[in-house]
Amino acid sequence: MNKEKIGNIQLFYIMVGYVLGTAIILGLGLEVKQDAWIFILIGTLGGMLLMTIYTQLSAFYPDDTLVQMIPKIIGKYLSYPIILLYIFHFTYSAARACRELGDLLASTILTETPLIVTIVSFMVLVIYCLRGGIEPFFRMGEVVFPVYIFALMLIWTLLLSVEGNDVKNLTPVLANGIKPVLKEAFPTALNFPFGETIVFMMFFPFLNSKKNIKKIGIVAVLFGGILLTVNSIMIMSVLGPEIYSQNIFSLLTATRMVTIADFLERFDVLVILMMVAGVFFKAGGFLFGAALGIAHLFNLKQTRSVTLGLGTIIISLSLISANSYVEHINIGFLFFVPYVHTFLQIIVPILLLCIAFIRKKFSLF
Repeated sequence: MNKEKIGNIQLFYIMVGYVLGTAIILGLGLEVKQDAWIFILIGTLGGMLLMTIYTQLSAFYPDDTLVQMIPKIIGKYLSYPIILLYIFHFTYSAARACRELGDLLASTILTETPLIVTIVSFMVLVIYCLRGGIEPFFRMGEVVFPVYIFALMLIWTLLLSVEGNDVKNLTPVLANGIKPVLKEAFPTALNFPFGETIVFMMFFPFLNSKKNIKKIGIVAVLFGGILLTVNSIMIMSVLGPEIYSQNIFSLLTATRMVTIADFLERFDVLVILMMVAGVFFKAGGFLFGAALGIAHLFNLKQTRSVTLGLGTIIISLSLISANSYVEHINIGFLFFVPYVHTFLQIIVPILLLCIAFIRKKFSLF
């Protein structure tokens, strides 16, 4: 596994696509309505800080993945429960991404297709790609990312043509002050989607050149955050704060309002294309991160069989995790994001960095 290498530009493409992932389709900052774009900007700044923590940890242990460095920082026996939690986190997050894709397709173009058929078909594609190793997955990013960005830019251009598009829908800015926005942003905006980039600590050791990891990571988070911010502004200008705050797939709803010369419409297929690409980045990254974690934990020399087994588990989890999409969202944003994400993506990395810093400092004397 260690002989596989990925390039810096490949890492950047996958990271940006990963940040956008499902977040660009789902409405972020629904509770703060017209201030959603500020909510996302706050999350972007926090995400850049988290990425600094992640990359600094990787700088202390450049040849180790997250799972490999934890025992070196806190000891062999204390590390086992933490490692298992990260593997669960990556596995369950992949299942959540697949469920979101399945529900989107079930509510749009595949209304008569059973959810299990959609999710299984998608996971077969992801597993087929990942069984070739880390290099094919990141090379796929080079192919998919330009298509993803082109579709996004085309959607934004089309949204400008919507008759009801009005930037005044973003006003009044901070009508209730900054406090409600900050309250919603911490820790939700930090954790989703920016904190989820912690999975890339599983991939940093495979880079051809590790000199620019911090720069690539921070720029990727910043670029992804800017795209999410602009996307939120575009959607809000079309839908208005009230519809935006009550809509599950806000970008899809806004795109369905596009009509050109009363002839060209139903551009929502572009949104579905983006969702498939975004979930490919996200589910693939989480799945391979979990597979690497299990391989390192049990000293396995390959991840193919692990990937296949995890794929089966992810399919099952995505189907049984919730009875409906509303329940799925509530579990995510009321429990998983504020508690599990906060612990594993913010608290644990900060503690690991502090301990690693002390270990490195005292080892010099």
